[in-house]
Amino acid sequence: MGEIDLGLVNWSRAQFALTAMYHWLFVPLTLGLSFLCAFFETIYVRTGKEEWKHLTKFWMTLFGINFAIGIATGIILEFQFGTNWSNYSWMVGDIFGAPLAIEGIVAFFLEATFFAVMFFGWNRVSKGFHLFSTWMVAVGSNLSALWILVANGWMQHPVGMQFNPETVRFEMQNFWEVLFSPVAVAKFTHTTSASFIVGSLFVITVSSWYLLKGRHLLMAKRSILVASVFGLLSFFYVSLTGDESAYSNAWTQPMKLAAYEGLYDGERPADIVALGILNPAKRPGDDRQPFLFEIKIPYLLSVLANRSVDSFVPGINDLLYGNEAEGLVGIDKKIERGRIAVADLAAYKEAKAADDTAAAAAALARFEQNSEFLGHGYLEKPEDAVPPVQTSFYSFHIMVFLALFFGFICAAYLYYTMKDTIEQKRWLLPFGISSFFVALTASQAGWVTAEVGRQPWAIQDMLPVGMATSNLATGNVIATFWIFAALFTLLLLAEIKIMLSQIKKGPEGAK
Repeated sequence: MGEIDLGLVNWSRAQFALTAMYHWLFVPLTLGLSFLCAFFETIYVRTGKEEWKHLTKFWMTLFGINFAIGIATGIILEFQFGTNWSNYSWMVGDIFGAPLAIEGIVAFFLEATFFAVMFFGWNRVSKGFHLFSTWMVAVGSNLSALWILVANGWMQHPVGMQFNPETVRFEMQNFWEVLFSPVAVAKFTHTTSASFIVGSLFVITVSSWYLLKGRHLLMAKRSILVASVFGLLSFFYVSLTGDESAYSNAWTQPMKLAAYEGLYDGERPADIVALGILNPAKRPGDDRQPFLFEIKIPYLLSVLANRSVDSFVPGINDLLYGNEAEGLVGIDKKIERGRIAVADLAAYKEAKAADDTAAAAAALARFEQNSEFLGHGYLEKPEDAVPPVQTSFYSFHIMVFLALFFGFICAAYLYYTMKDTIEQKRWLLPFGISSFFVALTASQAGWVTAEVGRQPWAIQDMLPVGMATSNLATGNVIATFWIFAALFTLLLLAEIKIMLSQIKKGPEGAK
């Protein structure tokens, strides 16, 4: 096993995380606001009232600004798979590349085709065709998310493929198994429903500012009415999809579940930590208490993980060192078998190169006995399989608690808008103005939970991040990290400036 340049690995991870987090500032708003624009225009077409047309064009303009900058960051993100993660791309490109190619050919083509009609087709095409175009942009945007999340879901739970020792690559065997993987479905439904909330709260934030300023009151209240209904429905749906996502983690990524619950020793039944402060000195295998402070809800983790009140939920120590009573094989045993697989794969390649058929067949037979543990053979010690527990725990709980705030905001805004007293609730409007920024925080926390909780794996249990990087000079990655940081910051500041200018200007012809 060759030496791994940890500096290169960590800077490559940092650069990818930087790009992904900047990109994810724009994507949720695109996904949510696209549907809201379609709702607004549908109301305009059905009622024929010009006020709804002005309203639609205003939100559509803000959508377009965000959409354009989101594309710029997304393109850079996809190119990094080839520049910084070429080993990863080589080993899993047959599988990972397929949904990304479909996203580019089908979903993005669908968006691009109807995007021009949506923005420039007013008074040039019929109302019906323009409305159809707006809906197609919304559908296309979310289809783009589908294929990207299918690819990400496969990284979390690799299915529908087989390892080819001849090429040392993972090759697709069943596309439909990849597409309809329960993890991919859970990621898509949870991510998009969370993005619908982000879009709804963006509309509520801007409209609340108008109400506080006493401007465009009718437009603001109409926007709030649609957005609060959409946001509240999305809140209930995101709760269901979040539960399903956690359930899929329990049986596909139990270490991630244990990390974001701060569970070191398995429990039967297992309580869920509603609120807690982790002990920063706690390490796997020691006898320190994991929490300095905690409030638990009895039995709920067992229900969440296994749909059973008295079921066993393994902790970090059970997964690392094994639990014979519960039938769990420890990471230490998997590392042993993984190293055997690595050695047998090397022996197979050497025998093939020497044209020694008998030795090659024997090495291949031995390899196949341990091939499922191949990825573990590149870990140095069992503890390397533990993700950053504090980051996972706090990001998960931030996401959950902020989601409760979103439910309150949408319900309160809907109630007072229906009573036509929303502009009088001066105590509520500041919460509404802040809600979009809180939603972005929760959205980022969700991605941190999903991606940090998967560490140290690029492909769960199969390819560690350290083996996935390109052979680059660390200095080059550091330089491009800061170049991207500056570029993305300028793009973000440009979007904020353009957005604020458009918001201050307000919708043309609106009351």
